Amino acid sequence: MGLKKLWPPIVWALLILLLTGIPGNYVPKTISFLDWASPDKIVHFILFGGQTFLILFAFRDKLSDKKYLQKIAISAITIGVAYGLLTEILQAYIFVGRDGNLFDFVADFLGALLGFLAFYLLYIKKTNRNYVDKD
Repeated sequence: MGLKKLWPPIVWALLILLLTGIPGNYVPKTISFLDWASPDKIVHFILFGGQTFLILFAFRDKLSDKKYLQKIAISAITIGVAYGLLTEILQAYIFVGRDGNLFDFVADFLGALLGFLAFYLLYIKKTNRNYVDKD
């Protein structure tokens, strides 16, 4: 696979880094789990769900093999979650005017899972792919 197929998730990752690094004094603070449905959390869902979706889409030609589907899906979700954790650590210790937040990380994690679900429903189910084990 060439870099050409990976440019959308790479550009998206850079966009996430840019957006999470902008000083956020104007971003509402999450104090409790009850603040869960704040616009900030929705942005996290979209950013990290989009990241996972784009990674899966880049590898769509490899997904006709069931064992690759599982490996690629787990890898894409893991990358999304790890990147979410990294951005929260960067916000806590590096980026000025930002703070890492456990609830943001949970939103990143759930967004990554939703990205997989969206890919599954929009691409795999819609294309009616029949997966076979290729040994």
